[in-house]
Parts: sequence; C-alpha cells; structure tokens
Amino acid sequence: MSKHFYNSRTAATSRLLVIFALFFAPALAGCDGAGSGGGGLTIGAQSNSTTNAVAANANTSNANAPAARPAFDGERAFAHVKKMVEMGPRPAGSQELAKTRDYIKGELQSGGLKVSTDEWDAQTPGGTKHMANVVAEIAGKSPDVILVASHYDTKPFKEFRFVGANDAGSSTGTLIEIARAVAATHQQPALTYWFVFFDGEEAFCNGWDECKTPDKQPDNTYGSRHMVERLKSQGQLPRVRAMILLDMMGYKNLTLARDDMGTRWLEDIIWQTGKELGYGNIFVEGTEGVGGDDHEPFLSAGVYACDLIQLEKYPYWHTADDTLDKISPKSLQAVGETIVASLPRIERNVARPAQ
Repeated sequence: MSKHFYNSRTAATSRLLVIFALFFAPALAGCDGAGSGGGGLTIGAQSNSTTNAVAANANTSNANAPAARPAFDGERAFAHVKKMVEMGPRPAGSQELAKTRDYIKGELQSGGLKVSTDEWDAQTPGGTKHMANVVAEIAGKSPDVILVASHYDTKPFKEFRFVGANDAGSSTGTLIEIARAVAATHQQPALTYWFVFFDGEEAFCNGWDECKTPDKQPDNTYGSRHMVERLKSQGQLPRVRAMILLDMMGYKNLTLARDDMGTRWLEDIIWQTGKELGYGNIFVEGTEGVGGDDHEPFLSAGVYACDLIQLEKYPYWHTADDTLDKISPKSLQAVGETIVASLPRIERNVARPAQ
C-alpha cells in the first residue's frame, strides 16, 4: 500500500469522530419530515426553478466540516468485480450480461434498496439488442436527484476474450458498494439518490465513432442516451441536479485527473474530499482527455456532471489483459469512500431555495 493511504488507527479514529458532522447530521436534521420519493423514474412532483448559485456555493460548502471516512468496504467492492469477471465477456444483449444484471439487482435488493429496470430494444450495427438500465433508489426529502452511475456492459471483441475487469467491472462493483454503504446509514438524505447501471455504453463497431446505428444515432452510450430521452419525455429531467459517472477507476496504479468535459465545481468538491481523506496521490491535479462517455448526454442536456476515469494511463484498455490482477481493492476503497463522503456536500450545493 502506498504511504499516502491512511492505515494508522489514530488517523482512522480521528476521521470517524467527524462522521456525524459531515454525513449523518444533515440527514438527521430533518428526519421527522415525510419523504418525497417513490416510484422509479417517475417519483414525486417536478420542480420548475433552477438555482444559479451552485458554483459560488461550492467554494464555501465544506469550509467548516472536514471529510469523514464513511463505511465503504473496498474488499466487498472487489468481490463484486471478481464475480463479474468470472461471468466472462458481458456485451450488451448477451446472456452473460443478463446474468450480471440479475447479480447487480440481487446485491442491491439485499442491501435494502428499491430497484427497478428500464428495458428496451436498441437498434445497433450488430442488429437489435435487448438492453436494460438498472436503477437503485434512496428516496430523499426532496424529489430532486443526485445520480451516481457506471456502465456494466463490456465491449464485444471477436479477436480475443475481453472480461473488462477495469472497464467497467471496477466501477460497477464500486457503485454496488456505494449504494449499499449509503443505504446502511438508514438516514433519509436531503435529495433523492439514484444509483444507475447503464447498459450499452460500449460501441459495437471497433471504434467509438466508426459507424452509426441504422437510425443514424451514435454507436455508443445507448443506456445513458435512453435515460436522458426518457426523463425528457416524462418532464423529469429538471429533477436531476448532478450526475457523477464512474468508469475505469480500479487500476492498482490509480491516478485520477479531472475529466476535461466535466463540471468544474463538482470536480472541485470530489477532489477536495478525496484529498482530505488522504487520497491526494490518487485525486491529482491535471486533466484527463475523455472524448465522450455516459455523462455526455447529461451534460448536453444541461445537467452538471463529471467522470472519474483513468484512460490515458491505463495501458490495458480494450485489450485481453484488462483482467482482475490489474485491479486493487485499495483503489476501489479510495474512490468509494470519496464519493460517499462527497454526497452531502454536493447536496448542499444543488439544493433549491425553500419555497
């Protein structure tokens, strides 16, 4: 383990002392109120106004409360990754991905989360593929939503066996455990949380932009584009106040620079929180050239979003060597802890003024 990871019992104890201040106290403050959530992607009433002070608020939201270490288990997250890798290649429309989906749903339900699926038939260069997004929900006091996501399919290759331990087993396993850790607090958050597992992120053609679908749509991000369009059609998209995407963040030599497409204030909160937790060697300064991912449809629709991804410095991307031995539970721990600890801060920056 790197010297930058906090191992000492003293450091851990000191951080646990401020868990109440950061994570539990905001939830307990209004726990007598009735929740506003329920019902999958059509929960509650839609809000109409949009706050313009988010970026300014981000500079002051965490001034008085140091980040606390939440109850996230990187070893459990790694066990999820191992289980998925054992299922083999999991491209969209495959039986292996259907088994993966059942596994994800079972793990979420066992953690007490409300789980739904959104299924559709997508027209792809490889023919019609049945796809399904999985959504786990924790209903908040407000129907407004913070969305945390990963894709769970692997890219189809004919040339070699691709098991996608990092892309995107690592983020999927971490997201399962993030959802479990937040649900285990048994506290109602201020905003509703959606933990979303997107189908069909990977292109069926070799290159991301190599070809189009039969209906002239991009051959990638099928699940995230489908969700954005569905939310638009329901009039629900304005509820989504922020979107955090995880993708390829489990490498044993993990460094995460800021997504060059992402919302800066959102990245600032996450990177600062990671540094406060002792992961400054992982949440580094600089930019990561992403070029497109499942957060792009949300950004294009006006939603604040960012992507935690190590692409440029992961030498095994889309190769047969993207295997379990490249993944470290310590990396999953760093990212999972950081996201869970960041959520209350993000809530405070996107909460709408009381009416």
